[in-house]
Amino acid sequence: MWQKINKQSEILLDNCLEKNLTITSAESCTGGMIASSIVSISGSSAIFKSSVVTYSNDMKSKILNIPLKLITENGAVSNIIAYNMASNVLNVMNADISIAVTGIAGPSGGNIDKPVGLVYIGIGTKKNVVTKKYLFKGNRLRIRQETTLEALKLSNEIIKSL
Repeated sequence: MWQKINKQSEILLDNCLEKNLTITSAESCTGGMIASSIVSISGSSAIFKSSVVTYSNDMKSKILNIPLKLITENGAVSNIIAYNMASNVLNVMNADISIAVTGIAGPSGGNIDKPVGLVYIGIGTKKNVVTKKYLFKGNRLRIRQETTLEALKLSNEIIKSL
């Protein structure tokens, strides 16, 4: 899995360098894994601006300016929160691309409506935010790794389309 993540991080670096883009991330369920995967690539300082791990609802509100009412009404693991995380971190960090993830890595915390493995990924650009819903299987580490891999893949797809 780490080889796949590493490969996507290398592609991300190349894509951002080619288009002269900077990137930032707002992570919840991955706890910094996306940022770590990017900065593990030599030369990433040319494109990577920053990352925030907003694990609690309070920090999503304070750091990313997401109204607590929006989180309470929709839950932290929701499309609208992923959208706001991607949009707001893009503005807060003044980057060209943002990656945002929120989900339930387990093994507890899930329910019928929002099971363990439910993840929303948001990718923001200056013009648009794309969000996608995923349902990953596996243990906590596997879900976090799958989320990281898919977030990097989605980022690369969007960057190529710019």
